[in-house]
Amino acid sequence: MENSRTVKKGDYILIDYTGKLEDGTVFDTTSKEKALEAGIYDEKKDYRPLFFRVDARQVIKGIDQGVLGMKEGEEKTLIIPPEDAYGEYKDYLVQTIPLVRLELQTPPKPGEKITTPGGREVRVLNSTETAATLDFNHELAGKTLILKIKLVSIVK
Repeated sequence: MENSRTVKKGDYILIDYTGKLEDGTVFDTTSKEKALEAGIYDEKKDYRPLFFRVDARQVIKGIDQGVLGMKEGEEKTLIIPPEDAYGEYKDYLVQTIPLVRLELQTPPKPGEKITTPGGREVRVLNSTETAATLDFNHELAGKTLILKIKLVSIVK
């Protein structure tokens, strides 16, 4: 009867997941095969189940709430709105900053990611000889996430 345990707040668990956007684009997965299939494989990433404590704010709210009541081996699809994921997209987080303040000699290319002097990774929207327009929003802000998850285990 050990298998009849269900996930509750405070449990430590392992889940496998594949996250997609509403258009079907895969943005993350714990499966090497699915990453290769989706063209997002990263050889530096360790593809294995995600370990976290439920309701400890270690993952987005939609996952924390979505795993409650699941049994080991159970699979489920979570549809997570922006407010339970990475928040709404905020226009005020798009800012134009002088290259001097960014400690850059040459303008970055639009679409590229750079690291600010404060250590924050941001996306470049546009740049000129003197300034760059940067997007400080999380790349998944404003997006509904569709996560196929499997509860691998409740860790004792």
